[in-house]
Amino acid sequence: MSDIPAKTYGLARVEIPSVSSFGWQVRMQRRGEKSSRFFSDANYGGLAHAYSAALAWRDAVLIEWQRSERARICEISSRNASGVIGVSRVVVRATNGAEYQFWQATWCPALGVRKSVKFSVKKHGDQVAFRLAIEARKNGVGS
Repeated sequence: MSDIPAKTYGLARVEIPSVSSFGWQVRMQRRGEKSSRFFSDANYGGLAHAYSAALAWRDAVLIEWQRSERARICEISSRNASGVIGVSRVVVRATNGAEYQFWQATWCPALGVRKSVKFSVKKHGDQVAFRLAIEARKNGVGS
């Protein structure tokens, strides 16, 4: 997801004359967490104001989700086996049964942007690949 979402992301116009329901519905879901809110034209002083309020609410929810995502990958997890934030050992199994091992560095240079790089254990050896991943993580976060 980029820093600036598409104008219509998560928004839908609702017009049901039979029940006098006119407004903007915002619905989003991330990792099982649902966020939904209706912005009635009548409550917000017309279509344009309801639309602006819906956009502002949607953007605030997205910013909060991005902050929580950034916190999640910038803190040590109980599942962290490397002991280094953002550095993990990755094992990839090809369809032919071959196994490839890497040390991977992951970081977020900006909200909503995730970068990663892998270093082959076969090419560099386990310790060197691990050190390269640590260095890449440190350089990526600092840039």
